[in-house]
Amino acid sequence: MAVWPLLGFEPTGRGAGALAYHGPLGPSVRGGRIKMTWMICGLVLFLGSHALQALAPAWRNQQIQRLGDKAFKGVVSLVALLGFVGICWGYDQARATPTVLWVPPTGMRHVAALLMLIAAWMMVAAFVPGNHIKARLRHPMVLSVKVWALAHLLANGNLEDVILFASFLLWAVLSFRAARQRDRLANHGPADTNARATLVVVMGGLALYALFLFKAHAWLVGVSPMGF
Repeated sequence: MAVWPLLGFEPTGRGAGALAYHGPLGPSVRGGRIKMTWMICGLVLFLGSHALQALAPAWRNQQIQRLGDKAFKGVVSLVALLGFVGICWGYDQARATPTVLWVPPTGMRHVAALLMLIAAWMMVAAFVPGNHIKARLRHPMVLSVKVWALAHLLANGNLEDVILFASFLLWAVLSFRAARQRDRLANHGPADTNARATLVVVMGGLALYALFLFKAHAWLVGVSPMGF
């Protein structure tokens, strides 16, 4: 059976972010592809369960009427949880034997870092009532996911990264489009805003950004954006 060498990024340790030789494409790499299949299945379950309102609103309403609102939400939540577990486990296992599609320029890391600050502000804005950002964007959480996915696509060139973040980006684009269509039909008026709520969003976004930049990203993912 033919095998060939594989160059990939070391995901953890002192060599994190550097290209390393992983030897021939033998059983371990094929096993990694099998584990990436779990990630893909997890993406289908997780994003699919979150896309019902955007992609299949009529079917969703039928199921709510048939099962009841609480029962339907319970089933969807369980499916989403299973999908999330599949994503986390499959991605973690697949990146142990990465397939490099391209090596992003170093400058893309700086672009991604800036985009992640914007994503942090949007995420916090989704939970603070009365802020100007939420009033302007209407759906800052979905936009936060879109910016987060785009930032990680720019900074990562491995196959598993492209599949993961491109899937979230596509979901966010479709979900935001559907949400804006619902807004036009509902014809919402201007929302009440105040400067204090907006200041809370700005400061909270900075705190969230700093937390992930210096601590949480390395703890959760095993790679520090700061390179240490």
